Amino acid sequence: MSLRNPGEQGNPYGDLELTDPKAMRALSHPVRLAILSRLQRYGAATATELSEHVGATPSVTSWHLRHLAGFGLVRDSGTGGDARKRYWEASTRGFRFDFPDDEEGRAASQVLSQALFAQYADAPQRWMTGVEPRLEPEWRREAGVSNTGVRLTVAELAAVNAAIEQVLAPYVTRDAADQPPDARHVRLMRYVMPEAEER
Repeated sequence: MSLRNPGEQGNPYGDLELTDPKAMRALSHPVRLAILSRLQRYGAATATELSEHVGATPSVTSWHLRHLAGFGLVRDSGTGGDARKRYWEASTRGFRFDFPDDEEGRAASQVLSQALFAQYADAPQRWMTGVEPRLEPEWRREAGVSNTGVRLTVAELAAVNAAIEQVLAPYVTRDAADQPPDARHVRLMRYVMPEAEER
């Protein structure tokens, strides 16, 4: 497991890179994914505060937090004035992982991929019913779905993915103090699904 600098090629967001199959399997638990997503989106919180949003009791949430901390995914934030409350924060704004060549790594990355797909499977529907009707017209115009099929080589697909990340990187990595006052949280979900060769 390593952490690259934000401008480094291949990781312009400065995401935590998971290479350890044990870390991938640890994160693939739905409660742990929910904890990490909540901390990344809303900032530091206690196990009790998180428990309301992740479907677990405070003690179970605390156990999952310690497990995530063991892999460097979360850490003690050191915030809060009450010594009896422990505040946790995400170690980085995001994470990424590859599909390794070894069997253990491949299996772990598949488990994590499946967990991520499952976590966000209903996100578009929840957005359509709960958020989209309340958006102002100018925000509604910029939202939506694109479904584009294109024939690419592996190298071309890698170049497309890298170009998209380079465009987004300045917005992903800018400090909160540099964000315009009318900026909003926007979830950009990008599914890249190459088709298998027909036999």
